[in-house]
Amino acid sequence: MGYVTPEQIAQAREMDLLTYLQTFEPQELVKFSGNTYCTREHDSLKISNGKWCWHSRGFGGTTALDYLVKVKEMPFVQAVETITGCIAVQPQTRRKPAEKQEEKPKVLLLPKVSRCATNAVNYLHSRGIDYDLIHYCITTGRLFESYPHHSVVFVGMDRDGKARYGNIRGIGNDFVGDANGSDKRFSFSIPAENSHTLCLFESAIDLLSFATLLKIHGRRWNADHLVSLAGVYKPRENIRESTVPLALQQYLTDYPEIREVHLCLDNDYGGRMAGLALKTLLPEKYGVTVIERYPPRGKDYNDYLCDHLGLPRTKARRKEHER
Repeated sequence: MGYVTPEQIAQAREMDLLTYLQTFEPQELVKFSGNTYCTREHDSLKISNGKWCWHSRGFGGTTALDYLVKVKEMPFVQAVETITGCIAVQPQTRRKPAEKQEEKPKVLLLPKVSRCATNAVNYLHSRGIDYDLIHYCITTGRLFESYPHHSVVFVGMDRDGKARYGNIRGIGNDFVGDANGSDKRFSFSIPAENSHTLCLFESAIDLLSFATLLKIHGRRWNADHLVSLAGVYKPRENIRESTVPLALQQYLTDYPEIREVHLCLDNDYGGRMAGLALKTLLPEKYGVTVIERYPPRGKDYNDYLCDHLGLPRTKARRKEHER
């Protein structure tokens, strides 16, 4: 077993993770947004403001030494020797990201696909989603189970069928995040072949819940365009200063034949305010008719579906609805 001195340990602890990766493993560093980075191997490990946090595992740290020991599972002595050895070969330099460099095109980095989607299928079905809809999304590449974390990944595509966006939802935990390089203009959606109607949702699960309800009632679930937003839409206090969500802008541009937008947003204050803004902006900017279709009960369409099937609402949803 090797030996390191207290001085070497102290020297190793001085190096933060961002500096270590920028200097010695630049190929492993991926810019997420602003001054936030992640690693190519672990897209849920975010580095910002001198700290790092591995969100999917629920722990973090401040130093490169913490990272090598906790994430790379390197023995402590070896980790110290690695850092101090790197410093000896190449002097430590703290390089700030060049703000004046041209922005490179986003490259979508989706998680690896698990060979079996059992966990994802069981999770979605436990929330009431119909098996046929789940199968459709898997076979069209709109849904898969990640490996090794076994999360559900919802994929957004452009009109040519190219994956441009990925939303990751943990199973058995509260993790929700976008895959690195996601383009919010292309969120999870299911296009219709011949329709002038678009139904808008806050999340992919709400979209699939609504489609399941249509199927239960004997209606064609993919008769109209179904589009989810890449996150909650929050208009400005002065509604006329607000902008239409990027995903909706892109979809209405790609499908100019759409004449009606049905708002299937959350039945809460945020959803109602978003609906008010869209009812104001969409007719003026896109010449479409806007119709409100909030769930008859519950916070969202998944709540309503679960109630209809006699399934328990998820704990998080119940708490939000009770507020």
